[in-house]
Amino acid sequence: MSSTTGQVIKCKAAVAWEAGKPLVIEEVEVAPPQANEVRIKILFTSLCHTDVYFWEAKGQTPLFPRIFGHEAGGIVESVGEGVTELKPGDHVLPCFTGECGDCHHCKSEESNMCDLLRINTERGVMLNDGKTRFSKNGQPIFHFVGTSTFSEYTVVHIGCVAKINPAAPLDKVCVLSCGISTGMGATLNVAKPKKGQSVAVFGLGAVGLAACEGARMAGASRIIGIDLHSGRFEEAKKFGVTECVNPKDHDKPIQEVIAEMTDGGVDRAVECTGSIQAMISAFECVHDGWGVAVLVGVPSKDDSFKTHPMNFLNERTLKGTFFGNYKPRTDIPSVVEKFMNKELELDKFITHSVPFSEINKAFDYMRDGHSIRCIICMDA
Repeated sequence: MSSTTGQVIKCKAAVAWEAGKPLVIEEVEVAPPQANEVRIKILFTSLCHTDVYFWEAKGQTPLFPRIFGHEAGGIVESVGEGVTELKPGDHVLPCFTGECGDCHHCKSEESNMCDLLRINTERGVMLNDGKTRFSKNGQPIFHFVGTSTFSEYTVVHIGCVAKINPAAPLDKVCVLSCGISTGMGATLNVAKPKKGQSVAVFGLGAVGLAACEGARMAGASRIIGIDLHSGRFEEAKKFGVTECVNPKDHDKPIQEVIAEMTDGGVDRAVECTGSIQAMISAFECVHDGWGVAVLVGVPSKDDSFKTHPMNFLNERTLKGTFFGNYKPRTDIPSVVEKFMNKELELDKFITHSVPFSEINKAFDYMRDGHSIRCIICMDA
């Protein structure tokens, strides 16, 4: 049993006091875990576009002060009442979405969208009592998507914690808590290309590159990367991309360009941008008879998807996915094993590393477009 079990822990956390303002390293108090909660010592965390989006408070009601962060790896410090599957010392990845194990979604083999623990960006408190576990001088500090990993210690619901192989390097596999698993799973679990088939990926950011990695792992013969920024094309080749296309270089719809390149269309397409036009193009560029398109990006709330019904009648399939269709507790440990078995390559996703004291540099790298993933070392 840890010497800090049942006690409030004082530690450093990067607190966002205001939207869009640099995070401030503060000493905060982290309360003990309550029933069905786990307190985790974070060793490594990374920055995702989702953190940046909500830190900037775009399209949402600001909730500050707040501790962001949701891609991380750490060690269990203590557990609350009712937690039996984890113990202090276990190596874990906290996840932004959960798996309660009891709802209809969790009991279904076809869904990973837990009724209880599905991502909620507006809830800044714990489910157990509607309160935060973070505070500074008595002032509550809100959580973010139930993880808040920009803190040396955090408290997470047990359903959002994946227990992993203790031999896995946390400074690598921490990136599997969100975007990389989302993109890879969209290809492997939802698009499901067969060996030798062609795959088009729209958007070559971190999630799109992970979708390309999934296509590489599946044995795709052609992986076509589509992006409006040609500067991303050289990097994309490291992820198995065989051809790159910039829609701005053509005077016809990109779906027509791809159809001409592939004798009627690609076998699979994965959209990772959130652009409604990219979504339509991804669907319309797959081959009739067997083509499958998968939507990953999140569109604006007022967007509407428009395509001719004949595209469906001609046996094209359109699907959507959330977190790559992975159940956090059940499936993420096996994703870690793909890395351990050298099926999945993670080093190429990690472009930068900074000590916790310089966490704001990670934001600068991502906003400037220089970073795929930046690892933040908590002990450095």
